[in-house]
Amino acid sequence: MTITAEPTLLPITSNDDVVRARQLVRSLALECRLSLVEQTKLVTAASELARNTLIHGGGGTIRAGLVESGPRRGVRAVFEDTGPGIPDLDLALTDGWTSGEGLGLGLSGSRRLVDEFELDSEPGRGTTVTVTKWAR
Repeated sequence: MTITAEPTLLPITSNDDVVRARQLVRSLALECRLSLVEQTKLVTAASELARNTLIHGGGGTIRAGLVESGPRRGVRAVFEDTGPGIPDLDLALTDGWTSGEGLGLGLSGSRRLVDEFELDSEPGRGTTVTVTKWAR
């Protein structure tokens, strides 16, 4: 996999930053020529993950850019925080599970909306979620 340009790094420390993260991902999806449906899926996942970074991780960053793998082009976004981490990854990825205030669709729903999803977290170390959506 090749990164086609230096990814853009944005802080996620407020609701305004969640909006900026969503706008960044949308502009990359347009540049990559994702279909409208694929753009919507990616932006929805990014919005959920940015909100999780803010609410559950206490804030963090998004690093997003275009990637290539052979003839495929796509958008990759990495959400990182140094929050409390996730003690049970399997449970957190279960449809309907919620830590209290949400619908329980953030992580599991985001995973279904993208082509590649990687979750790295442990208590006391924070969480990193990497998602990729490939153009069809």
